[in-house]
Amino acid sequence: MACSSRVMTAPVCLIATDVNGLLCVRKEAKDILEGITEPVVVVSVVGLYRTGKSYLMNRLAGRGSGFALGNTIESKTKGIWMWCVPHPSKAGHTLVLLDTEGLGDVDKGDEKHDTWIFCLALLLSSTLVYNSLGVIDNMALEKLHYVTELREHIRIKTKAGDGDESGQYVCVFPAFVWTVRDFYLELEKENKPITADQYLDGALELKTGDTQRIKECNLSRRSLRDFFVKRKCFVFPRPASTKDMKRMEELTEVELDPEFLQESNMFCQYIYSSAEPKTIMEGFTVIGGDLANLAEVYVEAIRSGSVPCLDNAVISLSKIHNTRAVDEALQLYVTETKTTQFPVEPQQLSNIHVNTKKKAVEVFLRMSFNDTDQTYQRQLAMSIQTQYEAFCVQNKEASRNVCLAVLLRVFAPLESSVRDHHYAKSGGYQQYRHTLTQLTASYRSQTQMQIMREEVLSNYLSEKEETGRLILGTDQNLTEALRQIEAERQRRLILEQQERERVAQRRRQQQALKEQQRAHDENMRQLEETRRREQERIAQENQRMMEARLQEQERVLQERFQQETANLQRELNRVNVSNSGGGDCCIL
Repeated sequence: MACSSRVMTAPVCLIATDVNGLLCVRKEAKDILEGITEPVVVVSVVGLYRTGKSYLMNRLAGRGSGFALGNTIESKTKGIWMWCVPHPSKAGHTLVLLDTEGLGDVDKGDEKHDTWIFCLALLLSSTLVYNSLGVIDNMALEKLHYVTELREHIRIKTKAGDGDESGQYVCVFPAFVWTVRDFYLELEKENKPITADQYLDGALELKTGDTQRIKECNLSRRSLRDFFVKRKCFVFPRPASTKDMKRMEELTEVELDPEFLQESNMFCQYIYSSAEPKTIMEGFTVIGGDLANLAEVYVEAIRSGSVPCLDNAVISLSKIHNTRAVDEALQLYVTETKTTQFPVEPQQLSNIHVNTKKKAVEVFLRMSFNDTDQTYQRQLAMSIQTQYEAFCVQNKEASRNVCLAVLLRVFAPLESSVRDHHYAKSGGYQQYRHTLTQLTASYRSQTQMQIMREEVLSNYLSEKEETGRLILGTDQNLTEALRQIEAERQRRLILEQQERERVAQRRRQQQALKEQQRAHDENMRQLEETRRREQERIAQENQRMMEARLQEQERVLQERFQQETANLQRELNRVNVSNSGGGDCCIL
């Protein structure tokens, strides 16, 4: 598998029961999921034990065996098992198959455990397959009582009563596929052929009446209709004889019932083409590592005695994604800026900072999720600013080193002459000052692009003041007036140098203020862009919720219309029969 560090040749257990009887996520499965960096299409199968769920999962995996089938009344699958395979038709996606422990195992006798297994399969999947035997009747619907309890075991919001959650279940719950095994009826209604989907819709029609029994019968029907707008049904005949079914893993396609094989192929093709990638609230597409984190968040809630909450899962994933986004964006900023060969001019470094920061913010916005209060974006901005200031210090140090190297080379002849007492003579001071002026001009011409040139020069000239005074003191031929003039010239030189340094310092301060203002303007623009994107996302989410509700309303109205049309047709038929008889004939 290109997306994972290992190829899964067989399923592994994703969620098991530990020694204390509590659900837990297995590390081996978590490691596999964390290696998957592409979107995942998650298909879970649930249903009563010994109904052939594992066989369907093996078919979807393209294998004859894998998930344990078994040939006795004992349930083989315990917990939730996972098999990740490359998606057969969606490039760049991984198909994650989840085979769940059979519900209603008499040897287990733990109804609450079954409920949590059902809820976990629903929360983790993008398509949920419910597998049953025989026909869809009241008994089959009663066995699916877990659906009626979903509001008690799954929360959308962090706090109970925090807004209206009823419409949001439709948006976050997976697509629903009901597979009926060993189906023995003819798909007909009123002597007309119907599809499996029509068969399911007919089974989910609400019973009329106000008795307690009718209300109980309608409870599962209404829950399925309310929670799962997208529904699909497949009916499978018996795959083989009773004797052959004991060795289902060994049977070839030639040995299977042709109708069963045809329905199996249709089922697989439907899942491959229609099952969507797993998403969570806000429409965020889940990758393998996200699925592992979701499983841990939900299981931890169950272990602690709480109810799995989608808001908490979103918060957990947001923290992981946004922290990773900050790290990746900051790493990009540091890596690209470090390629700069210091020293450079402050304006050039500022331009590099602005451009690289823009790239880093784009990386963050692409990777981040649900950073509505912009906490992580501000954290990124602060980290980048800290790095920029460190680079400014590094740039100054590099410039200082270059200036020192040039200064030592340029003033080397002067230092040599001083050591040789070359200026300890009449007129030596003037010669010293002349040489110092020439070398200063040479130094400046060679360091004119360096930001630290004046500071380094100022420090050097300050060190040379005492040398100049000593040379001046030994120059006995100079008159007192000349000495005062020279002293004044030296003082003016120092003052001019100090003034240059002050001017340079003011320029650096002005540049820093300009950079701060530009950074502030850029942050404000990015914040405004983020708010605009958030408004668009909320509008799109509201639109999706409204479309889902309108689709359900349209379907209900269509059903009512069809029912009323049928009633009118029957009444018309009765009237026609009565009119056609005439006389005193008796209609039987």
